[in-house]
Amino acid sequence: MFAPPEYYLVLAAAVFCIGVFGLLTRRNALLFLMSVELMLNAANINLVAFSFYWGNVTGQTFTLFTMALAAAEVAIGIGIILVLYRNFKDVDVTEATTMRW
Repeated sequence: MFAPPEYYLVLAAAVFCIGVFGLLTRRNALLFLMSVELMLNAANINLVAFSFYWGNVTGQTFTLFTMALAAAEVAIGIGIILVLYRNFKDVDVTEATTMRW
């Protein structure tokens, strides 16, 4: 009574495409972070789906490492966003090009 792995792969592809679309079309740094998180979650869905398909826990172990990487990425990203907001009073990433020398 389990769903076949193809369903999980289609879900992961859809989530990844939404993340790529958000990354390419938005200017807000917070939405950038959310889009990258969506792409990482799509990779996690694939890892868990293949782990379930092959019957081992290797994919789930890699998923835990990926989640730790995502948490570190958010911590660094929030720091960058705070600096952007403090310097420019906005989180628009196109304004950061004026930070050059």
